[in-house]
Amino acid sequence: MLTNLSITNYALIEKLEMEPCAGLNMITGETGAGKSIMLGAVGLLLGNRADSKALYDEQKKCIIEGVFNIQNYGLERFFEKEELDYESACIIRREISPSGKSRAFINDTPVRLENLKVLGKILMDVHSQNETLMLGASSYQLSLIDAFAKVSKEKEAYSIQYHAYIKTQRKVRLLEQEKQQYQQEADYNQFQLEELSSLNLEEGEQASLEAKEELLNHAEEIKSRASQALDHLENEELGAMQQLAAAKQHFQYLQKFGKNFEDLNQRFESLLIELNDILESLSLEEQEIEVDFEKSEWVRERLSKIYQLQKKHGVQSDKELLELASALADKVFKGDHLEEELANQQILLKETKEKLSATGQKLSKKRQAIFNGFSREIQSLLAKLGMENARVEILRKEVPANESGIDDIDILFSANKGIQPQPIGQVASGGEFSRLMFAIKYVMADKMALPTLIFDEIDTGISGEIALQMVRMMQEIATKHQVICISHLPQVAAKGEKHYFVYKDNSSKKTISKIKLLNPEERLLEIAKMISGSNPSTTAFENAKELLTK
Repeated sequence: MLTNLSITNYALIEKLEMEPCAGLNMITGETGAGKSIMLGAVGLLLGNRADSKALYDEQKKCIIEGVFNIQNYGLERFFEKEELDYESACIIRREISPSGKSRAFINDTPVRLENLKVLGKILMDVHSQNETLMLGASSYQLSLIDAFAKVSKEKEAYSIQYHAYIKTQRKVRLLEQEKQQYQQEADYNQFQLEELSSLNLEEGEQASLEAKEELLNHAEEIKSRASQALDHLENEELGAMQQLAAAKQHFQYLQKFGKNFEDLNQRFESLLIELNDILESLSLEEQEIEVDFEKSEWVRERLSKIYQLQKKHGVQSDKELLELASALADKVFKGDHLEEELANQQILLKETKEKLSATGQKLSKKRQAIFNGFSREIQSLLAKLGMENARVEILRKEVPANESGIDDIDILFSANKGIQPQPIGQVASGGEFSRLMFAIKYVMADKMALPTLIFDEIDTGISGEIALQMVRMMQEIATKHQVICISHLPQVAAKGEKHYFVYKDNSSKKTISKIKLLNPEERLLEIAKMISGSNPSTTAFENAKELLTK
């Protein structure tokens, strides 16, 4: 329920505030006074697009704020899902900067317009000329039927099956594409895999082969140098080892003359151990090195094959070649098992389609079951609104399964006796459309969660007793829902619990739209003016009193 509406710097409104009651609120005023501007501001709270051209003062920010009492609407889950602070007094705010930038807030937390639209649809239902046009749309008509039939559970079950079907259908299409692509590439992938597999490559082998090639290419030189080094060390007369052995005797003798010499002897002993180890290792290396032209040729050939494959596939290492081979093996394996996977998914698709068809038929039957009841109830209400010969029929056509089900709905309408019902948009006049729309809203008020209903001149084209009957129905709606009605009819305006008057103030340089809550005396005058003009007669005042007291 809307408890407070504040509009600042919007269109002709410099500053406007109203606090509607929980029941029936009336808004009246001359044409062009600003009533439609208020609806535009409310639309911004519900997520409509903003325009900086709508600013009253182009140098200042526009702020529109609505406070809603949502205590009894069970919206805690919505706020939790959207990660918003829940407050029973929910504040929705829109701000439009002079640059045209728009921002939306729920309880002072910035939100996207999509979030605002979702919450707005829960909090308010606005009847406008735009909605009258929407009534001709099949999707809108279907939403009315669904609300009347109370099929939320069936729609949820259908939606689950529909998305499961679409998901499986998409999987089948992808597998079919993969199968076609595999069939085109299968022989090539198999050839590449066999070529790589025949190499029996191991990770790190390339580096090892390159090291071996380096040794084999310089085997003679390496063997010669190693032999000379050994000779320099082991020569019986001039070898370094012989000289060091002689020096060892002197170090052993000196160590008895103090710790320093003892330490030097130990270091010398360590040096000799290390040198002997080097000598042994070098001797082994020299013995193992062979000038093997056959082995050298084999290493060159194997490296050549590795380099060729790397160049062919645009890679730099044996690791990347192995990764490529693994990927090709996966492709070949998947291709070999693709047929089986596709067959399984096609079976699943068939099963999912059958389940979708069953849930779609169940949803459709529940919809069709209320067609006659919906038509009778709307026709009965239209009769009360002066359209005794009105007929409403629902034409249903089965369509391929879509997000909404398997039904295409067309509500047919005829206002006159003997005239075959036709699609709504083709046959209803303005007044007839208003009454039809009101009858639908009246029925839906008990079927849907509509905390606040706004009627924008829904009494257009009617008068007299019909207008009184319509406002009585509004009063019935207002026992359970907050109703805000913009009206030009005195019969309607007189029945509100609160009466707001919108007017233009031309006292300053720029016209301003203002609104005020009328007290009993002001209200009597306004109703009298609505009856007979700006200078109401005594009779007009008497008629106004009668309307206000009935």
